[in-house]
Amino acid sequence: MNVSESVGSENFYDAVLVGAGIMSATLAVLLNELDPDIKLLIVERLSSPGLESSSAANNAGTGHAANCELNYTPMKPDGNVDISKALEINKSFENSLELWASLAEQGKIEPSRFLNCVPHISFVWGESDVKFLWQRFSQLSNHNGFSNMEWSTDRQELTNWMPMVMNGRNPEQIVAATRINRGTDIDFGSLTNAYLENLNRTGCLDLVLSTEVVNLNQDVNKEWNIFLQGEKDSKIVKTPFVFLGAGGGALSLLQKSSIPEALGYGGFPVSGQWLVCSDVQLAQNHHAKVYGKAKVGSPPMSVPHLDSRWISGQRSLLFGPFAGFSTKFLKSGSFSDLFRSVKTTNLAPMLQVGFKNFDLIKYLFNQLRQDDLDRFASLKEFLPMASLRDWTLSIAGQRVQIIKNSSQGGVLQMGTEVVTSSDGTLAALLGASPGASTAVTIMLEVLRRCWSDKMSSEDWKTRLKNLLPSFAKELSNEDDLLLKMRERSDTILKLSQ
Repeated sequence: MNVSESVGSENFYDAVLVGAGIMSATLAVLLNELDPDIKLLIVERLSSPGLESSSAANNAGTGHAANCELNYTPMKPDGNVDISKALEINKSFENSLELWASLAEQGKIEPSRFLNCVPHISFVWGESDVKFLWQRFSQLSNHNGFSNMEWSTDRQELTNWMPMVMNGRNPEQIVAATRINRGTDIDFGSLTNAYLENLNRTGCLDLVLSTEVVNLNQDVNKEWNIFLQGEKDSKIVKTPFVFLGAGGGALSLLQKSSIPEALGYGGFPVSGQWLVCSDVQLAQNHHAKVYGKAKVGSPPMSVPHLDSRWISGQRSLLFGPFAGFSTKFLKSGSFSDLFRSVKTTNLAPMLQVGFKNFDLIKYLFNQLRQDDLDRFASLKEFLPMASLRDWTLSIAGQRVQIIKNSSQGGVLQMGTEVVTSSDGTLAALLGASPGASTAVTIMLEVLRRCWSDKMSSEDWKTRLKNLLPSFAKELSNEDDLLLKMRERSDTILKLSQ
């Protein structure tokens, strides 16, 4: 990538974005589309963009649309399934498709570089889980966003959907699956680089690599001083707006900002592992993302899934995730990250979360005790004919789940959360899943909170409507609009193929 690796001669930027992952890149694209004259700086501590959570090898789910992820539709005590989060995530992913379609239409990105079409399947076995899946299907398929969902208990049909999953399975086992053919696999690392290359062509962006933000503070003029430390020198840059999109590293920078809104936040790091099969023939024989149901007592993050995955253009199979534990907040971080994040303001919530989430601690302990044979036994529940020699263990990305103070005390939050200063000059993104797949919706929320005057201007409204034709309209409440936007996205992005 032909981008600057040092800050330009002037030290002032309209916005400084920390972390060169999909979140910062998405925000940079939106800001540039809304104001082509804007001057942006992205600071990345690693030697290249998109190497941490945005990397396809590190990302737990690529193409989250709530089509098959059963953890987004928990069963309620009354026997119904709560589908509210699934509807929200599905709508957010449509926003992402809409942006990619607009940029592709303008020739700014090439979809084939980061997007592949692959069916999304939910697969369960056992009477109770089949009953749950039927209830989920019955409720979701009544909504236009999921009207093309298929249901089957027919073993021959299921074999056609996922031959490797059904091959060798006990014929007496009760099984069921749902499928949505309009699914995708997204390489968010490749997409991040595509975004940044386009921004580089516009001349609006300085990208500083191998450089860390070591501190930041706000002066009396409400401008932020950002202290940068590179491999050879240090520098201070100024900006009226800073975005902390550094994955697990965002929490420590948020704490350094000293904004009152940061008080009480803590983080719980969870590492991940995959079983990876790169055998070309086996990868070709499975063409789907197949999600199962987490075992009773397991946390939502433990949902097992067998993914067709394209990583840097190479097709492979991934199964997992298997949880691990590290005190690092980033895969390339420091073992002291967790300990340095503990403050007097968040100690009580963190201790309360530990007491309240004993099942999670027990789950992580059991995961840490697993050996290769234990992990392989889990794989064989999905692939009865799997051979151990075809699979290798790979370390995935690091996730930092949010711990926050609430009226009920410390709460462990599994999703993502935007934290903004009261004056709108700073925003930070904390948390993990569904993350990357909903980046456009999340960054629009950042703009609404921190660029409210601009967002209410006719100029920005017009530009947003050209970029996102559904802007300011509720997709979930306007079926005709949803169908129209899907038809546009499918045509431009070639999803129908």
